[in-house]
Amino acid sequence: MSELRKVKYGIVSTAQVVPRFIAGVRETQIGEIVAISSRSIDNAQAFAKKYDIPKYYGSESAMFSDSEIDVVYIATYNQGHYASAKAALLAGKHVLLEKPFTLKISEAHELFALAKANHLFLMEAQKSVFLPLTHKVKQIISSGVLGEIISIFSVTAYASVDHVKWFESLEAGGGATHFMASYALSYLPYILGEKIVDFNGVAEFTKGKSDVQSMLNLAFESGILANIYLTTKKGLPKEVKIIGRQAELIIPEFWRGVKAEIHYNDGSREVFTAPFSSDFKFEVDHVNQLITSGATASNIMTPELTMLGVQIMDTLYQRWSSQR
Repeated sequence: MSELRKVKYGIVSTAQVVPRFIAGVRETQIGEIVAISSRSIDNAQAFAKKYDIPKYYGSESAMFSDSEIDVVYIATYNQGHYASAKAALLAGKHVLLEKPFTLKISEAHELFALAKANHLFLMEAQKSVFLPLTHKVKQIISSGVLGEIISIFSVTAYASVDHVKWFESLEAGGGATHFMASYALSYLPYILGEKIVDFNGVAEFTKGKSDVQSMLNLAFESGILANIYLTTKKGLPKEVKIIGRQAELIIPEFWRGVKAEIHYNDGSREVFTAPFSSDFKFEVDHVNQLITSGATASNIMTPELTMLGVQIMDTLYQRWSSQR
């Protein structure tokens, strides 16, 4: 039997998320990490040695010229996403781009158009929609066991973001909404199978700095209303609660979820679990499959789903800026 063709990854950045991504790639059958880049060659070298990566580069442009690399995973700070992704696409690389995909909707449109024109794969790195539990949640919703779904409440809260040095800079893509909203803005339309048709929101800004918390309200095609609360002011239980007429579905930490509970109106409960060792593996498996098949976009984390989230965040930040 001939050996399966490897999908070879280069990584831009040595950010906190990268070791978990590496672990995910290494759990897949055909994914392989071949290079890492950092703005510091010494940092890249040390990281490559620690995580057993064959090649390291002191700039992303140098790595993009490496002909061995098939796809680039970009995990730079938020403002850098657009420029790095564009440079990678122009260098002929497929791209997996961390969330938030871009800060401006015009940038998102440009990147997807560029990828399509050059027959390259491009996707937002939104691992939550690929998790085994997410597929189970989607099945539960479509089964009708919850009854008519009337509302959804989502809470994402972190007591401290001090480790993100540029969080307070809106220009750099900081802020609670930039950091956290994209998860729910992708996850909810995906599990419901519905588009968001209206939205609004409020946010609290520290003077001259980014938003420390926000609350977004969404309306879906069928009339379902959703509230998304994001805060850095206090640690709270992170969960999505889907309220139906017959039951409620509660999903703790949905973006890396392994358990969901149905609370029925009669007081009974049902628990579902879907454990894993790497929450990145399923996303990477999907990317590997589509790249080897010649696809330019995902049929799950679609360009339309990504651009919907970017459009909402871009619009809200523009509104908030005009009101301050």
